[in-house]
Amino acid sequence: MKRKRIFILLGHPNKDTLNGKMAESYEKSAFSAGHDVRRVNIGDMKFDPILHKGYKEIQELEPDLKKVQENMRWCDHFVLFYPNWWITMPALLKGLFDRMWLPGFAFKFKSIGWEKLLKGRSARVIITMNSMPILERILLGDFTNEIRRGILGFAGFKVKISKIGPVEGISEKKVSKILKKVEYLAKRAK
Repeated sequence: MKRKRIFILLGHPNKDTLNGKMAESYEKSAFSAGHDVRRVNIGDMKFDPILHKGYKEIQELEPDLKKVQENMRWCDHFVLFYPNWWITMPALLKGLFDRMWLPGFAFKFKSIGWEKLLKGRSARVIITMNSMPILERILLGDFTNEIRRGILGFAGFKVKISKIGPVEGISEKKVSKILKKVEYLAKRAK
């Protein structure tokens, strides 16, 4: 198995959650499998998630946002954990992408189309929810297009999505089973 550079982003503001447990489990398993691993918890970051003037004027990036950009450029494989809140990612995570997913970093517009500046990388996005994934898909549509196609895919990542739910009131036995799957993915850098 090829050694990979893996960047893990915990997109839940609270690391004392199932998302936090999964990120920790993935990190430990990937490291023990011999991969190079970096991890950032969004709840530990210091940055303004608001685009105060839209994209008319690009705000200076805070050091924590620059660090995430550096990790994105460095990695072969990106892993993102977050909860599905109102059929999307937490506002803080969306703010992170709004602020740092910029032309010249993630993509470059051309006269026709765009260049994907982060192509050649893979990504695994693990999303938790309080309902059954298939039920949410039937009732509300595919809520993963934003992260899969509109953000990561737009920059060139090949994205795989894992949806886990329902998680509210989940048993320790089920948590253990989920963590074993996460460890499996981590060892293989998937």
